[in-house]
Amino acid sequence: MNALARDAAASNRSSWDASASNAGFARLAMENITRAYPYAPAQLLRGPEDLVPPRERHPVFFGSYDWHSSVHMHWLLVHLLRTTRAQLDAELDAELGAELGAELGAEAVEALLDTQLTLPAVRQEARYLLDHPGFERPYGWAWLLTLAAECADTRWAQALAPAAEAVAALLPAWLEKATYPVRHGVHSNSAFALGLVLDAAAPAGHPELERPVRATLLRWFEQDRAAPVHWEPSGQDFLSPTLCEAEAMRRVLPQDRFTEWLARFLPEAGPLLTPPRISDRADPQIGHLIGLCFSRAAALRGLAPFMAGAGEAAQAHLVVAEEFLASTDFTTAHWLATFAVRARMPRGVAAG
Repeated sequence: MNALARDAAASNRSSWDASASNAGFARLAMENITRAYPYAPAQLLRGPEDLVPPRERHPVFFGSYDWHSSVHMHWLLVHLLRTTRAQLDAELDAELGAELGAELGAEAVEALLDTQLTLPAVRQEARYLLDHPGFERPYGWAWLLTLAAECADTRWAQALAPAAEAVAALLPAWLEKATYPVRHGVHSNSAFALGLVLDAAAPAGHPELERPVRATLLRWFEQDRAAPVHWEPSGQDFLSPTLCEAEAMRRVLPQDRFTEWLARFLPEAGPLLTPPRISDRADPQIGHLIGLCFSRAAALRGLAPFMAGAGEAAQAHLVVAEEFLASTDFTTAHWLATFAVRARMPRGVAAG
């Protein structure tokens, strides 16, 4: 594992497998979460005492360029273990065994997670969140709860509990004062984060979060109509504000009410069904549009029972995005694999 980290630090290129296999995703995530630099801290520096290496402040989520990406790269590893263990055993052993001279496959992934997800380290992360209630709100919070949910019924569940408890303490207080949603197509998007929270709250052990999240989504979005889809995409979106909102409302409205709401909210979806043009895959912000293809695909698959052409559009977005998987550098690869996997996951239907 140290060899993987040294190799990653020596190059700013991604080792993303050209086939975008699950084993390739796992190796990428293993490299990323142990790669300390480059790193983009997201906290306010109040004085020279705050100038410390990221690992001192964040003993778990110090790698993968930034805190939230490290969180969802950990999620990716746990998810791949739970869903593709046999493939990881076969492909990672064949790919890396000779290189490192060690037993790999799923056991290597587990060993790394054992090193990362310890109770004392997660407690320190949780304390930081509680002491800095605006840090990584809401995107990082939602991913942390999603990681805790993925770890349910695993040996890392107890270690992740303090992190889930921190989010459960912070989220309702924020929702009470969040008069308006944030509708940007980047990390601060409110609908995307609350959609993740709805999916994760119960399996993470905090079903009490569902009620305030549902109430907030209805308060924010139930009266919306005629979404300005011609404004999308913005130049650095990795989320569609319109589709994030629709996907969140799909989770909270019964099917008949959601059908009526969607007809009012999205009378014309045309611009959202066409994949964006990605002019420079190496530019960190333009590269966000690759992620937009994946997140749109996931949302369109969920909306397909209610939206004509959504299923075909989802596939078109996947085709475009997957062409970029083998050639992205670290500025994109530190987060994109998570969105690629999520785009292929099963999607639910409307509530009720």
